[in-house]
Amino acid sequence: MQLVTSTKKMQQLSLLLRRKGKKISFVPTMGALHKGHLSLVKKAKRLGDFVVASIFVNPAQFGPKEDYKKYPRDLRKDKELLQQAGCDLIFAPRVEDIYPEGYLTYVNIDELSNKLEGASRPGHFKGVCTIVAKLFNIVQPDFAIFGQKDAQQAIIIQKMTEDLNFPVRIIVCPTVREKDGLACSSRNSYLNTEERDQAKILYQSLKLGQKMIKAGEKNPLKIIKKIRELINNQKLAKIDYIALTDTQTLEPVRKIKGELLLSLAVKFGKTRLIDNLKICV
Repeated sequence: MQLVTSTKKMQQLSLLLRRKGKKISFVPTMGALHKGHLSLVKKAKRLGDFVVASIFVNPAQFGPKEDYKKYPRDLRKDKELLQQAGCDLIFAPRVEDIYPEGYLTYVNIDELSNKLEGASRPGHFKGVCTIVAKLFNIVQPDFAIFGQKDAQQAIIIQKMTEDLNFPVRIIVCPTVREKDGLACSSRNSYLNTEERDQAKILYQSLKLGQKMIKAGEKNPLKIIKKIRELINNQKLAKIDYIALTDTQTLEPVRKIKGELLLSLAVKFGKTRLIDNLKICV
């Protein structure tokens, strides 16, 4: 497995692979890898001939009061995990190479970026779209693999890919969970024992909403109210948002029908976690 830090070298390697007729599968990450990331790498290996995973903690997607500086970083461990998962190359560029002095160009998907996570984290998806667009240009993948846990991100990247004519197929894989249902996340490592125990309520609340919908409930406000009550039973939980939205526009639905995204964001102590379920009626 190779480790590449130079953007020019990465581009040269990608061009060489493509000239040889190889299909490149790409998994963008910020490191601090867990079994959710590794499931994406394994999917990438089934899709393409050569698997590239990037490790880059992107400063452009963190707000001024967010956890950029303390975001977990462990390149040695990440390298071991990626090698075990079958990754062929790690692309780990330096911040100054991605955003050199005088950098001015950003990508934003306005209508989809100001809702849900975007409303709570202004500028977040501007940073996400910019780095993903740059990585697509550098790595030049045929397939890019993302996780359903970051559902809004996946929807926005799919739209960006279509609008900017990137010749990349976006693949979204199911959320990987711990035994108690908590979605795998690098930020789970921030939780203390009590917070970790209470955080399992997130998946339980999503399943409650799904159960209500399957039982025939048509009023989204009633579903959100029941979920809010369940989460509020946990003394450490502080709800940011709970939403039932259309999976394409991310607009709140007035009636339960079609394909829906039930999503939420909740803080436990200082740690903010997100989760979602896609539900078809």
